[in-house]
Amino acid sequence: MDTPASTRPAPQPRIAYRAFRSISTRWMDNDVYGHVNNVVYYSWFDTAVNAHLIEQGVLDIHAGETIGLVIETQCNYFAPLAFPQMVEAGIRVARIGSSSVRYEVGLFAAGEAHSAAAGHFVHVYVDRETRRPVPVPATLRGVLESLLVTR
Repeated sequence: MDTPASTRPAPQPRIAYRAFRSISTRWMDNDVYGHVNNVVYYSWFDTAVNAHLIEQGVLDIHAGETIGLVIETQCNYFAPLAFPQMVEAGIRVARIGSSSVRYEVGLFAAGEAHSAAAGHFVHVYVDRETRRPVPVPATLRGVLESLLVTR
């Protein structure tokens, strides 16, 4: 079934994102078609968001009481990326709930004005031991609010 042109996802401009992280492509990222394989894009989403949260001091992957579990993910592809390109991942937050967050990530070839891919994932924050949802911690919420975009 064809999607009407007005509802098709489109590349995003850099100004649509609040923070950026550079990511190096690796030789093994390319597939037999000569471009980065689609599964690698999801790894870049995780890398960009989690590295940002760690650097902001709101995610302790080893001893933190609260962890984020991915419950939904999606990506749209607009232009190929390939080794040895550098990728710049733009990060924003589209929604903060009581225990969940929708992160949106745009992947850009270094220096390009529009994303080669754009997608999202949803984290539900849970207690590390019980795996039961917990409220987004206040310190994390503060960092997330700095990434929040309104539409």
